[in-house]
Amino acid sequence: MGITARGIGLLGAAVLLLGGGFRFAYPELLLLGAAAGAALTVAVVIAARRPRLVVRRRADPDRVARGEPAAMTLTVRNAGRLRAASLLATDRCGGRMVPVPVLRLRPGADTTVSYDVPTTRRGVVQVGPLRVTRRDPLGLVVLARSYGDSVPVWVHPRIHPLRAVPTGVGRSLDGRVDAVPQGSITFDSLREYVVGDELRRVHWRTSARVGELMVRENVDTSLPRIVVLLDNRAAAHPDRVDGVAESFESACEAAASVLTAAAWEDLPAVLLFVAAPDATGVPGGGGPGGGPARDADVEPAGDVDSDGPLDRLAVVSLTGAGTLASAAARLRRDRRGDTLVVLTGPGAREDLGHVGALRGEYRSVVVGVFGAAEPSPPGAAGLVVVDSADGAAFAAEWDGVRRW
Repeated sequence: MGITARGIGLLGAAVLLLGGGFRFAYPELLLLGAAAGAALTVAVVIAARRPRLVVRRRADPDRVARGEPAAMTLTVRNAGRLRAASLLATDRCGGRMVPVPVLRLRPGADTTVSYDVPTTRRGVVQVGPLRVTRRDPLGLVVLARSYGDSVPVWVHPRIHPLRAVPTGVGRSLDGRVDAVPQGSITFDSLREYVVGDELRRVHWRTSARVGELMVRENVDTSLPRIVVLLDNRAAAHPDRVDGVAESFESACEAAASVLTAAAWEDLPAVLLFVAAPDATGVPGGGGPGGGPARDADVEPAGDVDSDGPLDRLAVVSLTGAGTLASAAARLRRDRRGDTLVVLTGPGAREDLGHVGALRGEYRSVVVGVFGAAEPSPPGAAGLVVVDSADGAAFAAEWDGVRRW
């Protein structure tokens, strides 16, 4: 609760009038001072009265690619029964405030407002909560309260279609990169029987022990596995415009494109970062100069659901922790696939030798360098290097690669 300039003036006048009335025994001054004090008291009571508002909001959609339209629909209902609510309300949408018309909202009535959510930058746009400001009729006291929760709108990197998908050395037995519905003969796990399962896949010994039919679940080990390493170090992306490193944004778009192409082809893929997630669990959330980081954590990236790879690409930011050498050591120790895609910026071109040393563990190694002033020398470190200005150029160069 705050007092306005008018209220401060009236409070000062009340103190002076009451003091003068007592000092000089003027009943008129005492009466005026008491009236001013009573007006302030009534103003506090009116402003402190909490209206009963029910706030509902819906994002349509709540996950979009950078530059795509997204809208927020906000509904405010007056749940009170006695009198209309005379309020001023604004809704926070990212860094701006959107006015909401709730002036003289009758009991049981509601009002709806829709507005566009800015999606020009990758990240998470927090929308809400609704901020309601209540004043007394004389404008002496103002009180602001928050109603409802905030809703995040996830702005993912743009996805550029890729026609070619690296297949590494592990291919299906028929010479194609197709998933086998029932898996290969490699055992993976046991699960409960469902109608339609073949009886020849029932594991009778386990079924007799647990009292339920258990079915063997197999995996196709011939399918290639793709590992995407995103360099989220501030040193790898030194050039910034208005605080935004366009080379890093392009690398995020390339990572999203590769992972989406792998998902469409039903290929297993993993996403990891050079700088590990910080203590809050947000990858790279520490920002430049953040605290020490562990080795890069590997995350599954076979789908685009909540907390999937696109969500992690939406929240990842640049950090000062981690090195490409430590990430390469982790990749060598925990081999996650046969195709490695490294996406970095111009500041990491001198460190590509650490990536080139992984060719013994990963048969196919592709490096995407974004924002470099000069193209990388052909065959640098024995790698397939794709120099690109942005994500769209990377997709065009990617489809033109003939040697994986």
